Amino acid sequence: MSYFESRLPLNFDDFNDIQNRLNFCERLGIKNLILESQGKIVPLNLKKKIKIETKINIFYRINLRIDSVDEITFQLKKFDKISDILSIESINKKVQLYAAKDSRVDIISFSDTKILKSLTPGVISLTKQNNSFIEFSLAPIMESNKVLQSKNFRILYRFIHLANKLKANYIISGNFVDIYDFRHPRALISVCHTLLEIPLLSLKKIFIENPKIILEKVRDRNIEKLEDKMKIVKGGIKYGQK
Repeated sequence: MSYFESRLPLNFDDFNDIQNRLNFCERLGIKNLILESQGKIVPLNLKKKIKIETKINIFYRINLRIDSVDEITFQLKKFDKISDILSIESINKKVQLYAAKDSRVDIISFSDTKILKSLTPGVISLTKQNNSFIEFSLAPIMESNKVLQSKNFRILYRFIHLANKLKANYIISGNFVDIYDFRHPRALISVCHTLLEIPLLSLKKIFIENPKIILEKVRDRNIEKLEDKMKIVKGGIKYGQK
């Protein structure tokens, strides 16, 4: 079975750091890894360079931190033609609802504890209707401050069980910044099962099936975009016409 780490934030301007982090992930035995860029498209030549460096199956996502509805409408137009996963992060509930209704958005992330507390049943319902996903992260419970760690754990526990009750589409990522916090997804599954009391069958879906569904959605969207640019004409196919 192919487990996914669905979110590894990287600084794509520092290739040595990318190499170090990918090498560490290889040593952990991670097979599928979704690399995240904050608000920037990763150039194709850099993707090719990264592919040569690792045996891991690499995928990409762009995360947008959005404050207002005006901003999300602007940003979605700007990133309309990307071929990667698109995730939105916002404490603004209007932005969350907008993102949940927009087919270009694949993930609404609630990885940050402050944002997590704003999650509502309405957003969960809309993501289910539009085949998108919400995201939780285990990074907040790796906090070294025990009081804050305990607080973060209670918040995460509460909202994950709300998501389970409402049968939400969701993924869980590590989202770790410190390389020594990195874990194989099997270890994350163990944490989720033992501490968060999520059934193992559900966890296999969360860490295996759901990331694949997201990637398939992105693939299908890209195929549709390509088809929109083609027009069958007598004598062959012409590109760039509608």
